[in-house]
Amino acid sequence: MISKFDSLYAGHVDIENIGYGGTPINDRRYDNAHLSTALSKAQSIATTMDGLGYTTFWMAEHHFQREGTECIPNVLMMALHLTHVTKNLKIGCGFNIAPMWHPLRLAEDYAMADILSNGRVVFGLGRGYHTREVETFGSPLIDQDANRELFEEQVDIIFQAFNNEQFSHQGKYYTLPPEVPYRGYTLKELTLVPRPARLPVECWQPIQGGSERALAFMAKHGIQGMVGGGSAEGGAMHNVVLKWQAEHARIGQHIDLGERLCFGFHFYIGNSKEQCIRDAAKYYEENMKMFGELRLNRAMTDEQVEIMRDPLRAPTAKLPRIEDAVNSGGFLTGSPDEIILHLKNLERSYPGLDRISISPSLGVPEAVILEQLERFAKEVMPAFKGSQIETRLPEAVK
Repeated sequence: MISKFDSLYAGHVDIENIGYGGTPINDRRYDNAHLSTALSKAQSIATTMDGLGYTTFWMAEHHFQREGTECIPNVLMMALHLTHVTKNLKIGCGFNIAPMWHPLRLAEDYAMADILSNGRVVFGLGRGYHTREVETFGSPLIDQDANRELFEEQVDIIFQAFNNEQFSHQGKYYTLPPEVPYRGYTLKELTLVPRPARLPVECWQPIQGGSERALAFMAKHGIQGMVGGGSAEGGAMHNVVLKWQAEHARIGQHIDLGERLCFGFHFYIGNSKEQCIRDAAKYYEENMKMFGELRLNRAMTDEQVEIMRDPLRAPTAKLPRIEDAVNSGGFLTGSPDEIILHLKNLERSYPGLDRISISPSLGVPEAVILEQLERFAKEVMPAFKGSQIETRLPEAVK
């Protein structure tokens, strides 16, 4: 049953002239002072969530985004800071992009954050999706096979370092330690200092395509999965949930449908679904301008991507619309009762699901994010098991 509510903020600054008819994504450029407001914005969101009963505030690691879209380059550093200005909220790394790190530096930094935060920083790993970021740091992304191969070796190393007092590794990309002379002996093993205080480490990873290889790898390491709802496939991607259950069964673990997963949604709460669609359309469209270019919406054609770059053609062209995302279940919106009904239906379909994440679309300003999070917490969250406040359920779910 759903009892944990998270939110993810990828780090966008407040931007102007948004939507399909607004400024093209590649034409946006902000100065350093404005780009830096992503940090204070993250703090405002975290401190607001902390007093409202949310479980985890997730942030995303990104680099070089002068467009103002994803502007937090070190989520571990930011997460540790946020644990100092909040009391109960967990702060999640959603996600550290392993190909842009040396795996042992990432393991050390997380271990320090785990100890210094008393377990309030949550680990997360990803492969990356911006060529400007990953390739600039010297790792492959255009070559997806090489990217996955590197990522898997890095994750193997990270968990070896976490879970063993001494370890060594020999692979395609890393030999750890190098066999070098050290204080009168030849180096054969390493010890991560410090190791995380809490083992096994809770770790999360995004699920995009949901290949059997990816899901099996996650199951092997005990990594939990975040399933995004905003893709063209829509909703919770039921086939991925079935494959997730099957891959755990292969290693002798029985899990219920939805277990060890978090379903993520862009959301907008208001007085009615119709009003929310009108108000949130420009935010949805700005999000598509960002992610459509990166081919994270697999249903988009090259022609549609080209049209999105033209604010004169895009508003009337055949492009993804918020109505389609709402109808497919990928964009969570409407009145509190409508949102409760949607989530209660998810509970019935996925009895192992205990966590959802609600996230603002790209372009939603700070004041609106804070208002939306507060309203969701007070008018939706109390309807679910584990809440300390009871609320009236809509007739359709009684």
